[in-house]
Amino acid sequence: MPASDQVAAIVYNPIKVEEDRLRRAVADSERKAGWTESRWYPTTEEDPGAGMAKQAVEDGATVVVAAGGDGTIRAVSEGLRGAGVPIALIPSGTGNLLARNLRMSLDRLEESVDTAFTGVDRHIDLGVAELEREGGDRETHAFVVMAGIGLDAAMIANTDPGLKKKVGWLAYVGGIVRSLKGDNRIRLRFKLDDEPSHSLRVNTVLIGNCGLLTGNILLLPEAAVDDGLFDIVALRPDGPIGWIQILWKVLWENGVLRRSDLGRKILSHTKEVRTLRYLRGKRVVFRTDGPRAVQLDGDAMGDVVAVRASVEAGALTVRVPEDKADQLPASDAAKEAQPA
Repeated sequence: MPASDQVAAIVYNPIKVEEDRLRRAVADSERKAGWTESRWYPTTEEDPGAGMAKQAVEDGATVVVAAGGDGTIRAVSEGLRGAGVPIALIPSGTGNLLARNLRMSLDRLEESVDTAFTGVDRHIDLGVAELEREGGDRETHAFVVMAGIGLDAAMIANTDPGLKKKVGWLAYVGGIVRSLKGDNRIRLRFKLDDEPSHSLRVNTVLIGNCGLLTGNILLLPEAAVDDGLFDIVALRPDGPIGWIQILWKVLWENGVLRRSDLGRKILSHTKEVRTLRYLRGKRVVFRTDGPRAVQLDGDAMGDVVAVRASVEAGALTVRVPEDKADQLPASDAAKEAQPA
């Protein structure tokens, strides 16, 4: 397609971005690339980006630029599901988790904008979650990083959004304190792929397409964005000692030892702690013992009685920097499939 026929759609959260600076960067990049003037789609409180992304595709967008936090990225990805149009990331939030997991720039606006016009496309997996409410109503949403049921989701629901705007991820401390009051354990029935159903008593279950969290915390060390699998972890501490075991596992073993050859050799001789249970699969169903909080990529999605999640392998196309494309993380299968 001639450059003059290509057009970017900018789906942006007016609260999260510096709009004037973003417009200047887009104008400069589109001019250098020889593209048509970009179209602009501000998100709203009622629609965080899915509807805007769909409209941009209908309007003929060559690439949809998502400028905002994790919620904007998730919503735009949901709107692009099945469209075949790439998403470009302008990280502007607290976590910026997809960009972190792809090791992309988090604080260089002009560089990120340039990538939308000059980058190359990479296919990653898209998580799709069907949420079932207590009355039987169901709704389907996409996610790109992680879905959570239980304490993790309750923490997000209990976090003050106004405080989060002021102090960022530190606002979650208050949400954690409020969520830890009382007995927060839940009983789940779960079914992974074609295996038989099982019962599980947990505080939190996380269904991950990516494994890296804010603060460089590696929660799911085997997760890859393009392996066609979910990495799932169930947290089930029994008192303070259990929480200490989880912190040791995540912060020391995953965060330090797994990052070196020597550390991985040490880990090969250690036993897994029972406070964490790891699973992998393409499809998973969780049915709770009552209405429980759920979150998708950090968005509180209310209470559910069941979650059915599946991986759509390679369903989302992400535009990445051309000069760094071979440095970005990929699963072993994806590396083997790349041309020499």
